[in-house]
This record gives sequence, C-alpha cells and structure tokens, in this order.
Amino acid sequence: MKPKPVKLGATLLAILSVAAPAFGALPEHSPRPGGIAVIDVGAAESPPAVEYRGRRVLVAQDGNRWLAVVGIPLNAETGPAAIEVEGAGPVDFEIVPHAYREQRLTVKNQSFVTPDQEQLDRIGRERGIINAALNAWRNVAVSDLSLSSPVEGPRSSSFGLRRFFNEQPRSPHKGMDIAASTGTAIVAPISGIVTATGDYFFNGKTVIVDHGQGFVTMYCHLSEIGVEKGQTVSEGETLGKVGATGRVTGPHLHFGTYLNGTAIDPALLLRKPN
Repeated sequence: MKPKPVKLGATLLAILSVAAPAFGALPEHSPRPGGIAVIDVGAAESPPAVEYRGRRVLVAQDGNRWLAVVGIPLNAETGPAAIEVEGAGPVDFEIVPHAYREQRLTVKNQSFVTPDQEQLDRIGRERGIINAALNAWRNVAVSDLSLSSPVEGPRSSSFGLRRFFNEQPRSPHKGMDIAASTGTAIVAPISGIVTATGDYFFNGKTVIVDHGQGFVTMYCHLSEIGVEKGQTVSEGETLGKVGATGRVTGPHLHFGTYLNGTAIDPALLLRKPN
C-alpha cells in the first residue's frame, strides 16, 4: 500500500520553531529566503533520504526522530513549499517573507564590473570548479551545525543585499563580510575536508570546506591560502589569511555557508558570543 503523504500543519511548524534551539547543535527554524527550515520527518532506525527542489537535504537525529535541515534559496517564492521524504512523500512547510537591503559599491577596476571575453571564459571555468565544491555530497553523520567565528572582527549584515557595482545591478550578496586587516589568520569554524582552493577572478584566493551532507563553507579574498585540496582540518586550524584579492573594496573575509547547494545566511549558524 502506498504510504500517505505526511503533512505538517502550522501548529507543528510553530512548535519546531520554538523547539529547535533546544537541540543545541542545530539552527533555529527560520524558513525565509536565504534561511533554514528545520522539519521533523519522523521516526526511523536509519536516516531517510530527503530532497528539496531536486537536491539532497541534510538530516540530523534528535532522539529517535529525524530532522531535515533545509537551505532555502534567496530567489525562493514565499508561501507553501514542500520537501520529499523517501517512503513518506511530501512534507509541507511555509516560506515566510524577509526584506533585504540594497548596497551600492564603487570598484576601481572596471573589468570586475564588465569583464571582457577572455575574462568571461575564465569566470566560466572557475564557476564549474566552485559549483562542484558547493554542491558536493559526502554521506556522513552530521550532528553539529554550529560554527565558531572564522576570524575576529565586525560582522556585517550584508547577506542577501541586492548589490550595485558602479551603479550596475548584480546578484544578491551570498555571504557575510567580516572586517579584518590583511594577514589576520582565518580558522576553520568546524572540522571538515578541503574540497577546493584557488585564485579566482571574482572571489580572489579562496578555500572551500566540506562538512558533510551538503554542509559547506567558503572563504574568499584571502591574501594567503594555508591548506591544500583533500586536507582534513579541525576546528580552530588555520585555513589562510585575510586579504583583498578578487573583486573587493578593501581587506575583509567573505564568509559563505551552504546547505543543499544553497547559500544561506551565516548569521543563522554562528554561535552567539558568551
């Protein structure tokens, strides 16, 4: 007999949004564009396969139940949405509205605003490398999604900003900018495996780290890279140093966090200061 689809009502979702912090290592239920939905997908002896928009989703265990931790794209429409749970069918949730600001930046090197064909070809090659790392899936247990800060410094609320470079509109900002001087050490906020390093056109010197089940972090505009592809890193281990490489207006760290290949607001994962 075909199992009936599981439906989560507004009451249960409200309970989850309150209960999520009690799990400690999982983020709060914040189902907005650029946010995270934490959804109870039932009890099972082994983790169920869960997909959202055709992409595999991280699942974490809480007692005898499993929770799907879903990254929601910045371009997602608000309103009803659903994940697909293996053996159970669709599980509904609601994406709520969230307003992001605009940001206007002046870049001295015009090629970072209107690249020529040779630069466009380079950007395309680099995008393939970056996308492969951001969409990697390593099927390991993940129980902790809380992150220490990769570098000390003022954190901007720049995630999701609709950006204009030299008055030309570009895609929304998909990370958090942390101000720090050139040469400041950047450390791994949680353990993982380095899946890509390189000096890219827009991102400058970059490190990408895989933490399992599509949970990925990215570090851009470095002055120095201190790790190699394939290297296992522990929390607190140096990844590189802050710089101003790539398309920047000054030295800082661009810190990106990803779930199911989707950029999500790093502020939702960073541990609160004591």
